[in-house]
Amino acid sequence: MAYRKLGRDNKHRRSMLANLTKDVIMNEQVTTTVTRAKEVRKFVDKMITYAKDGSLVSRRKALAFLQNDTTAVKKLFDDIAKRYEGRNGGYTRILKLDERRGDDAQMAIIALVK
Repeated sequence: MAYRKLGRDNKHRRSMLANLTKDVIMNEQVTTTVTRAKEVRKFVDKMITYAKDGSLVSRRKALAFLQNDTTAVKKLFDDIAKRYEGRNGGYTRILKLDERRGDDAQMAIIALVK
């Protein structure tokens, strides 16, 4: 699977994507750059797929990726998984915004679909 490096080494990139994934799960929407939003979409969709499975192995995989954040995993498995029972994918939406003032980076909102 091809991925974007996002100008960071492997550990920093993985940590940043895990934190963004946690933020999307907890707040149900996050404002970030378009490239980060496109990259984090893959991980949010994977976590929701794990939650829909609901097995112990899936819960442990989600815990491992989300850095043992039990509140995020609890919300993911208890609330968000039930919301998307009948849906086979496409759990997130990316809405593009204007450029960021400081460096002209294209901004976007990544949000869970209702």
